[in-house]
Amino acid sequence: MATLKNKSKFIKPFKNWFVIILIVFAVWMLFFDTNSWFIHNELNSDIKALENEKEYYKREIEKDNKAIKKLSTKEGLEKFAREEYYMKRDNEEIFIIEYEDSLKTKLDE
Repeated sequence: MATLKNKSKFIKPFKNWFVIILIVFAVWMLFFDTNSWFIHNELNSDIKALENEKEYYKREIEKDNKAIKKLSTKEGLEKFAREEYYMKRDNEEIFIIEYEDSLKTKLDE
């Protein structure tokens, strides 16, 4: 008989219609609604990923703007052409020195 009274203490709030409706509403909003907690959680993680991507692209834009500033001067453009495309003046010769550890082999590719 004592266990029956203990069970009735826990079941008594669930006999009220307002409590049942509140529980059903909470479950519906958490799991089944189009604006459920799971969807909000997924959208928040997407927002964080996009913000991180935005910061990455901002840093890349800053880096590219610095490179453009360097290339806008005659000295910077000449330096870039000499280093990247091995260009030279008419009265110069260029010697390219490569070390064995910096050469690409078929295994590296």
